Amino acid sequence: MFKKILIANRGEIALRIQRACREMGIQSVVVYSEADRDAKYVKLADEAVCIGPAPSAQSYLHMPAIISAAEVTDAEAIHPGYGFLSENADFAERVEQSGFTFIGPTPESIRVMGDKVSAKQAMIKSGVPCVPGSEGALPDDPKEIIRIARTVGYPVIIKAAGGGGGRGMRVVHTEAALIHAVQTTKAEAGAAFGNPEVYMEKFLEHPRHVEIQILADTHKNAVWLGERDCSMQRRHQKIIEEAPAPGINRRVIEKVGERCAAACKKIGYRGAGTFEFLYENGEFYFIEMNTRVQVEHPVTEMTSGIDIVQMQIRVAAGEKLPFTQRQIEMRGHAIECRINAEDPVKFIPSPGRITTWHAPGGPGVRVDSHVYTNYFVPPNYDSMIGKIIVHGDTREQALARMRTALSETVVEGINTNIPLHRELMVDAKFIEGGTDIHYLESWMAARKR
Repeated sequence: MFKKILIANRGEIALRIQRACREMGIQSVVVYSEADRDAKYVKLADEAVCIGPAPSAQSYLHMPAIISAAEVTDAEAIHPGYGFLSENADFAERVEQSGFTFIGPTPESIRVMGDKVSAKQAMIKSGVPCVPGSEGALPDDPKEIIRIARTVGYPVIIKAAGGGGGRGMRVVHTEAALIHAVQTTKAEAGAAFGNPEVYMEKFLEHPRHVEIQILADTHKNAVWLGERDCSMQRRHQKIIEEAPAPGINRRVIEKVGERCAAACKKIGYRGAGTFEFLYENGEFYFIEMNTRVQVEHPVTEMTSGIDIVQMQIRVAAGEKLPFTQRQIEMRGHAIECRINAEDPVKFIPSPGRITTWHAPGGPGVRVDSHVYTNYFVPPNYDSMIGKIIVHGDTREQALARMRTALSETVVEGINTNIPLHRELMVDAKFIEGGTDIHYLESWMAARKR
């Protein structure tokens, strides 16, 4: 096992990884930008290294600075968290070439699964169900593009092969708009992701977003830890996540989960990963794989009793998974609300000083957050300041616990989206379960009228 791990991230995930290290008796090194000098995890770290000024490009995305920090502190491994460099194959490669262990998949796996075209092709070969669409990147010939769209059937969605975070997508409803949409998306993809390739998929009208959490080791073992429903989204950004997904036949879920675990064995995957699907009319369609720990991993930890971050570390150190699929038992229901520093109606970011911070408590309540009273939320990064996670024996109990937790939470000095969460927890459709990915935006549009 490693003696010292460098955490190449910030915010609540840096603190989360630090806690996992401490439980395992591993020393942690955190890197931080000048804007994060006063963060809780910096104060709690065994060692902390400033790697640059506030802009991400000069700090959290600056590979040489991170690797130098690992060298000067004698760290043995680097955990990338999520976001920033976590799914950057070149970074994983440089980490390994510099003599450190990358706590994540191999650079090859990141490359295959990071490109949505090659990921889809790998999943088709592994028997994982995919959305109907082009077999690979779209060709340059307009006639061929039109032929593919007619085969798939309108509406279609044009997606950037190297895209993510809800960017690089365009829905097309008519043939007249198709070629212009493809050209525009290609130009945007080239500028945003350095890869102009795009592909086409059938646009599903009312799907849910359901994902499967997997863990795989270097000894050809892979398991899946149930599913999560992440359909409550705004502009393709998740707001609320829960496990298990309400109202989906267990046999259907199990079949998909088993195929995901089998696919991991087939491609030689290692570490934690998430297969993301659209689910509509009883069918699952693979859309992408995240080759890292997810923001919403706590709902799976609460229902499985398995520490996903510790498992990432153990697998990276060469250990076997300590359980088989038969030994995994999912219990109860968990819900997570992402707490963002933003206006709850207009969603304008709200950085600034938190004058009061009071976190909720009680049975089945977990808060993952790096903030505290008098903490200054910097304007340079993502607006998420924490997550409230609850667990109950049933979904009804979990909903009741989340309502109580949200009513106890006090954040003053900045705006947060807590009022939005409080409204959603009493919304009849959400309480019923099974809302699609468009529900939240239509709900908000109706609220404005």
